[in-house]
Formats: sequence, structure tokens, C-alpha cells
Amino acid sequence: MGRVDVSTIGFTKTNAEDFFERLLAAGVKKVVDVRLHNTSQLAGFAKADDLAYFLKKIGGIQYVHEPLLAPTDVILKSYKKEKGDWGVYERRFLTLMAERKVEQRLKPDMLDSTCLLCSEATPHHCHRRLVCEYLNDKWDGRLTVKHL
Repeated sequence: MGRVDVSTIGFTKTNAEDFFERLLAAGVKKVVDVRLHNTSQLAGFAKADDLAYFLKKIGGIQYVHEPLLAPTDVILKSYKKEKGDWGVYERRFLTLMAERKVEQRLKPDMLDSTCLLCSEATPHHCHRRLVCEYLNDKWDGRLTVKHL
């Protein structure tokens, strides 16, 4: 069992040039969109259809939307209503990942040279980091994670 390189990236507080250059510099081959809703974001370049086109055209990068790795509407709305109680959100999201058994439904090699995409500018309070940590725990530390 070898190591698997995975990146994460957010698109808020950045422009298209910086966003795509970071992906290219990291050697990303596939972007896995882990947002629940991938069409209603503020940054036009990050809307599903546009993003898939730009990724392919600019870097030959594949685009996949994977709601299996996204929080539910209930978890998202509860987090916003509770004005950002990250601890509660984190526990609920990790419980959801366990209930979905994502570690069994995905395989480490499926994520090699992949970048998990969400809207948050940094990974600290973003579920894309939690996804990586959860899978790394379940997969005996096989993932080498870099936050772009």
C-alpha cells in the first residue's frame, strides 16, 4: 500500500488566476467538488459547469462533484444558525461520514493526485479538511495532504 497525494483548496478570497495556478503547480489531475450545492456560489469560475470547463481547458483536469463528502442541508443550516459553533459542526459532520461509511465506498487510489474543493478560503474551519483527516484515520495514514 503506497502513499496517496491529496490536496484541498477553497475558492473564496482568491481570483481565478491564483486558483488555477495553484492547482497546476500542485500537479492536480482531478478536482473533487465536496460542496453540497455546487451551482450557487459567488465566484463565477467556481460554478459547476463553468469550473468543469475551465479545469479541462486550462489544465486537462477532470472535475467530479461528490456530495457523498458534503454535509447535509440540516448540518449546514444548523451551523449557520448556531453562529459558527465549529465543535458541534465537526462532531455532526464526522458522525455523518461514519454513517455513510465513506472509507468503504471510496478507495485511497481514487484520490491520488486529487484536490478536494470547497468554498472556504482556508481549511481550518472547512469540512474538506475533516474529510481528509477522517479518511486518513480509516486508511492508516495513507494520505499525504497538502492544503493549497
